[in-house]
Amino acid sequence: MFLALAGSLTLAACPGNGKTGGAGPAGATFTLFALAELRGQVEPCGCTTDPLGDLARTTQLVTEARARGPVVVVDAGSLLYTQAPLPAHLKDQEELKADLIARVYKEELAVAAVGLGPLDLASGPAAVRLPRQVANLTAGGALPVDAPRLVKVGNESIGVFGVVDPAQVPALGAGDPAAAARAAVDDLRKRGAARVVGLATMSRKDAVQLVRTTPGIDVMVVGLGTQAPEPKDVRARAEQVGDTWMVFPSNRGQVVSRFEITLRPGGGALVDAVGEAAAADLRHELDGKLALIDEELARFAKDPTADPAFVAQHRAERDRMAAEREALGKTPLRVPARGSWFQLAQVRIAKALACDANVVTAKQGYARAAGEANVAAARGKPPVAVPPGTATYVGTEACSDCHPDQVAFWKDTRHAGAWKTLEKVDKQFDFDCIACHTTGWGDPGGASMAANELLRDVQCETCHGPGSIHVDADEEMMKQTIRLAPEVDFCAGRCHTPEHSDTFERTAYLRDIIGPGHGEKARAILGSGPTGKELRAAGLARAGKAIGAGCPK
Repeated sequence: MFLALAGSLTLAACPGNGKTGGAGPAGATFTLFALAELRGQVEPCGCTTDPLGDLARTTQLVTEARARGPVVVVDAGSLLYTQAPLPAHLKDQEELKADLIARVYKEELAVAAVGLGPLDLASGPAAVRLPRQVANLTAGGALPVDAPRLVKVGNESIGVFGVVDPAQVPALGAGDPAAAARAAVDDLRKRGAARVVGLATMSRKDAVQLVRTTPGIDVMVVGLGTQAPEPKDVRARAEQVGDTWMVFPSNRGQVVSRFEITLRPGGGALVDAVGEAAAADLRHELDGKLALIDEELARFAKDPTADPAFVAQHRAERDRMAAEREALGKTPLRVPARGSWFQLAQVRIAKALACDANVVTAKQGYARAAGEANVAAARGKPPVAVPPGTATYVGTEACSDCHPDQVAFWKDTRHAGAWKTLEKVDKQFDFDCIACHTTGWGDPGGASMAANELLRDVQCETCHGPGSIHVDADEEMMKQTIRLAPEVDFCAGRCHTPEHSDTFERTAYLRDIIGPGHGEKARAILGSGPTGKELRAAGLARAGKAIGAGCPK
């Protein structure tokens, strides 16, 4: 639970980072927003306490920056699709989402340049929707390729180019990225580029090697594919290789790299300036977060049922943050007397940031259209066949005939409201959500996109298995026809994963779903201690409950 927290604190070390998005230094020539590996995410799963990554919030952040001065937005690629190749059942939903992303990139974000990654090619080169910066790919094929270009910012021109590792897009026949990069930089400089921004999709090792052999790149934005960092792993400072500054944006738009660049006459390398105000903010925030962690560790110390590995993980995160706090000294703003400089903020696209109204409306329209398309497509497909003699699902109402107390207890748990949480946001027919909010998803006789009315919510049979044989069994055989409890790793392996349930701890969450009439003896064995509800409340308190202006609740 504290992993994401530690990452958020590290990111706060940079100027302008935080709940409001901040403002750049006075007199900055332009703002550069760098993204990569969006991977088809238009908004995060709302199940976590601190959901990150939202096109509407990113768009509003960019809009606010444009009100202050020139802005350049770039993306290194892999933005359109969640996965490649694209499974047939996801095609309608993913294509509608790719259309939405492309429209927002073109119209609201006004992205200056987009690179190419493998997750842009799930439907083939002709479906990439936006022209791509791929200097090591010959123009004229099915994929629309943009030549390296100049972007005007005030009186200056910023050069932009992109390359891709040929091994990541093998069907395209891309050439040597290093040679293409050198040619592109030379061309841009000859055409008057004051600074050059590169986009690349490749491994970190290959990107560093490319930069070392390609002089003249000021900022390199790298999409790392499957190695793209989670927010906790994003480096607060850009990585310097020679005279080039490299950033590796977080996946799924969770953290956006924002450079405030001040250009001065005379050329020379860009210099990274670090502000004392940002360091002071981080020290203050670290002190508060450490106090919260100490309180929770003290509570776990009194709970004999607390998972030792879970507690050890928290202690390790506490030690890591304490070391960071101790090492954090005073850092005065180091602005060079001559030459150009920048400040970098790794901005967490968190729920407290404001939303762009047009993108919010577009996302809502997408959610409805995707749900309708998914249901329509599913209606024409036969249900999963139930092998003879195999138990199938009957729904909680059938369970209530013999287990009224257990069902009554269940109705007061969060599991009983799982479907309503999706209906509130029009996601009940979204393939990314429905599986964990229904019973028996994808199993023979279980919930499907076409048929789920009796199996909505996380019902009895989710944990105890399909009950048709149990319902018909005689009293002597009943216990042998049902699962009394799921496997230990059942919840964590299916739905309570870190990306969907960031405060999950099995013992604590069990305290919420068993009790009088439903596993009362097992609940007594668990004893007192934190509940899942309490862990989630604590997570929400740390993340903050504020929702940005214009954002849906």
